[in-house]
Amino acid sequence: MSNDQALINYTLRLADNALILSQRMIELVAAAPELEEELANANFALDFIGQARLFYSYAGELEGKGRGEDDFAFMRDENEFCNLLLLEQPNGHFGDALVRQFLFEAFYGHLLDALTHCSDKGLAEIAARAIKEVKYHCRHSSQWLVRLGDGTELSHECVQVSLDDVWRYTGEMFVADEIDTAIQENIDGPDLGAIRALWKRDVEKTVAEATLRLPVDEWMASGGKQGQHSEHLGFMLAEMQYLQRSFPGETW
Repeated sequence: MSNDQALINYTLRLADNALILSQRMIELVAAAPELEEELANANFALDFIGQARLFYSYAGELEGKGRGEDDFAFMRDENEFCNLLLLEQPNGHFGDALVRQFLFEAFYGHLLDALTHCSDKGLAEIAARAIKEVKYHCRHSSQWLVRLGDGTELSHECVQVSLDDVWRYTGEMFVADEIDTAIQENIDGPDLGAIRALWKRDVEKTVAEATLRLPVDEWMASGGKQGQHSEHLGFMLAEMQYLQRSFPGETW
């Protein structure tokens, strides 16, 4: 794989992560436990959609084949998406969605911070814009985790189960493949090993404050970054892409 193609693929991974998480969050509209959280969730989802648009547009610019954000979001098949498996998992109850959000954003913030220092100007500029949003998101989700974990007996039990259930999807974030390695070597991109240490430190601190138990690292699911997904992504894309697939080329 050429260095140019590695950069395109890496940019698409970032865009896919933001798009798929935003879609999951949009599904939670009208399902939050309180009105203020309802508004926060909707705004956070819009932040991720905005980030996805920036990354998709930049990928199209790098590719130079005339594809834009709608083409990448709505006209690719399931195996062409390279988002993390964690982000396509169903929302479940509020605790499930919250834990997924916290675990990803604790990682994503450090990833974006590393990208602001990379030598690719396009990625660095997008990362500098996105990190401000993600830092706020992560502070919000960590506060909710503490609130639920250190709340009632029921909320503590439910969020512990959520943490245990999704933990097996966290390992994929730190497994570097040829694309991650090319980005690190060619544009001084993120070191996933170093980011894992920072992520683990932050997660351990918040989990302890929430009086929860950190799961044991055992078998970890992977494959999303290579286009190998759970059954959940196909159902999501079928709904998300319906209009563009039914009326190709239409704009509104």
